[in-house]
Amino acid sequence: MNKYFKGFLGIFSDDLGIDLGTSNTLICMKNKGVILNEPSVVTINTKTKDIFEVGGTAKKMIGKTPNALETIRPLKNGVIADYEITEKMLREFYKKVHSKKLFSSPRVIICVPAGVTQVEKRAVIEVTREAGAREAFLIEEPMAAAIGLGLDVFDPNGHMIVDIGGGTSEITVISLGGVVKASSFRVAGDRFDMAIVEYVRQKHNLLIGENTAEEIKQAVGAVIELEEEYSIEVSGRSILNGLPKNIVITSSELVSALGDLASLIIEEIRSILEKTLPELSSDIKRNGICLAGGGALVRGLDQKIEEALNLKVFIAEEPLYCVINGIQKLLQDFDKYSRVLVSSETEY
Repeated sequence: MNKYFKGFLGIFSDDLGIDLGTSNTLICMKNKGVILNEPSVVTINTKTKDIFEVGGTAKKMIGKTPNALETIRPLKNGVIADYEITEKMLREFYKKVHSKKLFSSPRVIICVPAGVTQVEKRAVIEVTREAGAREAFLIEEPMAAAIGLGLDVFDPNGHMIVDIGGGTSEITVISLGGVVKASSFRVAGDRFDMAIVEYVRQKHNLLIGENTAEEIKQAVGAVIELEEEYSIEVSGRSILNGLPKNIVITSSELVSALGDLASLIIEEIRSILEKTLPELSSDIKRNGICLAGGGALVRGLDQKIEEALNLKVFIAEEPLYCVINGIQKLLQDFDKYSRVLVSSETEY
């Protein structure tokens, strides 16, 4: 009976796609594009565990909450770290996008990092269904990004996608509608932020929070010396006397700290290339490497990779939206792209 009732509710529902990321959650609706883009952050009441705020408002509370509240990021390294809070966060996001609808039980396509375990896949499917989805399907993030880039993923032509997110970087070689080689490793946006926090502490004797570090990264972050110097003034707490203090950070002084992390990404790309079949290597040499995700916007990263590997490297036109754009295309032509899905709820 429940199955038929859910099918009935489906008449009143719009299919949704979710890019559930460590840093941000994006939701798109079939034929309507991106309808929600919010940080994957939740503020909860520490006693009742009820939701106090989610998304952008919650992110502004990081490092500022009283004892009665706690601000957390329920996803770590691209996977669910807190099942209950993730489910509540998704419910709140669903309310925002379906606030004017009496019935809502959508079919949902949701992204997972390449190479996640079956247990992690099941957790994503279950949390999506608990949050109100009628059906839940999974797609690997790099495959969604490739579709979003407009690539013919079913062609026997090999492509390398490097998707640098908040918690993980996904390096994949795609051909014939599948992932041929993949690596998901934990050098991504959050590590860049932590490197900035550590650098400012050591070089300027100043303590800053993760939001300030992210602001610095976006404003002046670079992995190579730039022709034009960028600078930003930030505030924090002095280690020496405990008082608030302002300093100016420049792009050139971050090159060493962030450049070391860029080198780790390069070595991981090199490792995948060494394991790639010769014919696909030839394709990658011709097609180049595509950078996607927020980390692709770190200044000079494409140039540093290009020089280290002697390969053409280009940044996606909309690096932050590649994955969600790919899901949107999948929703519009589900029958065509359904075979790139890695699993569905029927497998569990």
